[in-house]
Amino acid sequence: MSIKSIAAKLFAKNIYKKTQLWSKNPVATQQAVFESLIKDAQQTQFGKDHHFDQIKTTEDFAKKVPIRDYEDLKSYVEKVVKGEENVLWKGKPLYFAKTSGTTSGAKYIPLTKESMPYHIEAARNAILHYINETGKADFVDGKMIFLQGSPILEEKYGIKFGRLSGIVAHFVPKYLQKNRMPSWETNCIEDWETKIDAIVEETFDENMTVISGIPSWVQMYFERLQQKGGKPVGDIFKNFNLFIYGGVNYEPYRAKFENLIGRKVDSIELFPASEGFFAYQDSQKEKGMLLLLNAGIFYEFIKSDEFYTENPRRYTIGEIELGVNYVMIISTNAGLWAYNIGDTVQFTSLKPYRVIVSGRIKHYISAFGEHVIGKEVESALQEAMEGTNIRVNEFTVAPQINPESGLPYHEWFIEFENQPENLNTFAEAIDNAMRKQNIYYDDLIVGNILQKVVITKVPKNGFQEYMKSIGKLGGQNKIPRLSNDRKIADFLSKNN
Repeated sequence: MSIKSIAAKLFAKNIYKKTQLWSKNPVATQQAVFESLIKDAQQTQFGKDHHFDQIKTTEDFAKKVPIRDYEDLKSYVEKVVKGEENVLWKGKPLYFAKTSGTTSGAKYIPLTKESMPYHIEAARNAILHYINETGKADFVDGKMIFLQGSPILEEKYGIKFGRLSGIVAHFVPKYLQKNRMPSWETNCIEDWETKIDAIVEETFDENMTVISGIPSWVQMYFERLQQKGGKPVGDIFKNFNLFIYGGVNYEPYRAKFENLIGRKVDSIELFPASEGFFAYQDSQKEKGMLLLLNAGIFYEFIKSDEFYTENPRRYTIGEIELGVNYVMIISTNAGLWAYNIGDTVQFTSLKPYRVIVSGRIKHYISAFGEHVIGKEVESALQEAMEGTNIRVNEFTVAPQINPESGLPYHEWFIEFENQPENLNTFAEAIDNAMRKQNIYYDDLIVGNILQKVVITKVPKNGFQEYMKSIGKLGGQNKIPRLSNDRKIADFLSKNN
């Protein structure tokens, strides 16, 4: 055992003990975070507008600060983007994480000097908890790869911005720099296929022990490695035994990964986002991820079946029940207040508080990390039909993760009233419109992770038959525009 692995075990034990201190006192921990956030933001424009000086309790906060999404907070964010200080949080942000928007193009999520360290510490602590529980630390002597966006950043009004993963690349601890791959130069390559090929060349003869990234991107890396080496990834990297992932559900990929690797490897799930690093898998034995209650984020939860009612109740951590689907609402030391990130969670444990991501409060597709929402598909269809005589009765979209041949794709099931002369041309128009709206989807197309949209025609009354089959024909029931699974798609395919 090397000195480095011994040191890692000692460090892991220390971090585990610190985690126990706050995780065993969840209500007090969250109360301290809440009080600190309110105090630090009292003199901001947002704090003055919402009378933070009068907020003493979480009930006060719920009365004075309504639930918001990005569109509702946009007027404040735009002031910050233009360089104004003390708007949402004291001073100016260090960075903006640029992400795909919903109705207004790109979103700019602030990252402050207070919030940024928690993104780094959470990823580190996830690995340290794994070491502490399993006793496995030899991997720290090998090479680690983190498949991520380019670290090249732009600047606007004195604040740098880029993809979150690219920003995080600037904060890799010194003790990991020698072990970390790919090289800075390779990481800066914008074209994904070129980048993957360069990563394969750089890593092929290295002692890779840890590989991290969104499963759909890592799968492409593994496939290229297998093509080059003519053998499973586990034979190329004999000491590779830990896969770290986040962003999408790993389960649909697990069998494929084990086939590509040639054996099973341990995995750690993360729950990061531009808005904050919310949770990580702290145990290989327990279900769910440890919710980070001491990381500059105050959490509120709304039961998903009550979310669209008038004035739904906002629950704090001490009021949570197991197995209930909650919309997660956050207030952070980056200046997001009662902010709805759109994710729904369920708690798998209350001692400590562990969660699984159960979905989105609105229908969506994110089988590959693309975060496609209903408005995007509706706008894309409308744009593709403009200037034509094409008419659509009904449609829905679902991911096809395991096609019989070729790359995965988004499958559009459309019941036409008046169909296009050329279905492929129409599909391409939809695809182009989607790519303009959603940068994640565009990345997946450019990177050859997904092929372009595939349209499947649905016979007349096909959607009615589906709704009838589930007892929801008529009334206020609607066909979901998006599904992250193929329940509807499988029915429509069988009856096509």
